[in-house]
Amino acid sequence: MRRIDKERDRLLRRLARVGGLTGAAVALACIVVPGAIGPSRFALAAALVVGMAVLIGLATARGALAATIGAMAAATVLLLVIGLDPTLDPAGASAMAAVGALSTAALAIPLVVRPAGPAVIVASAASILVALGASAASGADVRLVVVATVAGWIACGIVGIWLARAIDRAAERIDEVGRAHEAERLASESEAQQRQDARVLHDTVLATLSLLAHSGVGVETGPLRQQAGDDARLLKQLRLGAPLDNGSSAIFSPESSDEGLGATFESVRQRFARLGLDVNWHGANHLVLPKDALDALLGALGECLENVRRHAGVSVADVTVTDDEHTVRAMVTDQGAGFEPAAVDPARLGFAESVVGRLHAVGGRARVFSSPGSGTTVMLEVPKP
Repeated sequence: MRRIDKERDRLLRRLARVGGLTGAAVALACIVVPGAIGPSRFALAAALVVGMAVLIGLATARGALAATIGAMAAATVLLLVIGLDPTLDPAGASAMAAVGALSTAALAIPLVVRPAGPAVIVASAASILVALGASAASGADVRLVVVATVAGWIACGIVGIWLARAIDRAAERIDEVGRAHEAERLASESEAQQRQDARVLHDTVLATLSLLAHSGVGVETGPLRQQAGDDARLLKQLRLGAPLDNGSSAIFSPESSDEGLGATFESVRQRFARLGLDVNWHGANHLVLPKDALDALLGALGECLENVRRHAGVSVADVTVTDDEHTVRAMVTDQGAGFEPAAVDPARLGFAESVVGRLHAVGGRARVFSSPGSGTTVMLEVPKP
């Protein structure tokens, strides 16, 4: 059973409890009025009211069908005890109306959603009407009681059906919203994975192809061949539909483990040393960060170093890693050609996705300081958890 169905049933039972116990309290208050019913019937009527109230409490606590039937039976006997009293006065008739129009009618509210509910409702209503008919046949004036009872049953039935249908419609809308949210989540995850795959391709395969296009200038044949082999295995993963889970794609290797990837910056230095760029490290070389944040920082750092190797015209770069209570910072500096940051095409995949996009996904940011002929400094920042 869905949770909302359980909450619906609980709501209907609470309404039934309020109505049923209110009717029992009114009936008890009426029969204790002097002269409402004969002394010989008072004790039995009072016991039946109390028993009916107890059964109503049991029936509405957990929806016990046997307790509901017992409460209906007690109410039927109570109506006969009061209605067949030859000394019946308006107070006694009011007690009968409270039982017929409130106590028994309220119990019909949670029955409208139960499989056996309609049959119990019909049988109970018939027994109540039979009791009122017997009272009328004995000469008691119960016309108003009958009208009140019929009106009470109709009103409670309408309330129960309306609430059940309203809750079902609300549940359907909630399900629709949930399905739409799930579809949007899957679409967002798919888009994020596609963007991540594009970053990996840019940082690995496209970088290697760029080297090959320039005849591998500045890179020895062995490391270039190794990098090309890694890229070939990466492309095979993509072709087979395997996700590229490794966020540190600047040092991506299909065999690298998550532990090795997230443990140190040393692998970044070694990779670029093979490609002809010496990286001088300053500050921390081991950071405690969540995997996604560390992977994003390493990936962005690798792309910055790749940009130095390809565009700065120098063979040395400096990386300074610092952290404080809230943030980890990595500063990449070179003394190369420099450029005008405002002149960079924002549609270029390299910096926009491989650096800014990566860091933004984990709540970080990147800042660039450069001018033609004065080198470049890139500040990478990611928040600590």
